[in-house]
Amino acid sequence: MSNTYLPKPATSSSVDNALYLLQLVGEHQALRVSEAADLLGIGRSTAHRLFAALRERGFVMQDKPNGAYRPGPALNEIGLAAIGRIDIRRVARPILETLRDETQETSSLVLLEGRTVRFIDCVESPRSVRVGSRTGLVLPAHCTASGKAILATLPPADLKRRYSGQQLPACTPQSMTQWKALEQEFAQIRQAGFGLNVEESENGISAVGAAVRDLIGAPLAGVAIAVPASRMSTRESGRAHAPAVVRAAQAIQALLRNEL
Repeated sequence: MSNTYLPKPATSSSVDNALYLLQLVGEHQALRVSEAADLLGIGRSTAHRLFAALRERGFVMQDKPNGAYRPGPALNEIGLAAIGRIDIRRVARPILETLRDETQETSSLVLLEGRTVRFIDCVESPRSVRVGSRTGLVLPAHCTASGKAILATLPPADLKRRYSGQQLPACTPQSMTQWKALEQEFAQIRQAGFGLNVEESENGISAVGAAVRDLIGAPLAGVAIAVPASRMSTRESGRAHAPAVVRAAQAIQALLRNEL
């Protein structure tokens, strides 16, 4: 994507300011109200109102209250479409179906949103005892296999910004709540290429996940299988599924790159 941005018009309407603000957020990746006000030449209260309107529609988001604003899911989706007219769900769907068939477990595609992941597509397992569709579900990223796999690919500065307080809320008694332990797991994920979750996000559900990366190695999404804990009660049992999940992530990457 080009990093060339149009100059701000000499006379700007609220629409002009909102569009220019979106350009600035895309360029800086993290922008505070005071910084935006200075760059736009408007008052802080006006900048705050613009951000509030954009956040309501998903174009920007905050990792924490009063924090910097970053590109939101709506802006990211527009960016993907602009880059290659890519619908990542359309591209990934056949791979999710293949992953489901190979593992006989529910497969999912997720996007990172701040410190959470949102499940944007899902293909259910054919087994009678299975994890149901998770499409639309939002969970803390550090408690999910795909979320941990995505987080592990981020630069240290990005991780520090997202988790400035290093506070990790627990979803279950098995959830990881210590930052140092999570950092150690990130190191293992970088080496292995996949993340594991044994009842860390929901009781009775385990998972294996991997990150889907773009041309420069930045994470675009995550792919995972969700497995009843009765069939994946330990990390060792989850590792048996890891090669299939990693292959699925790599296959989605290859298809996305072919569409660029």
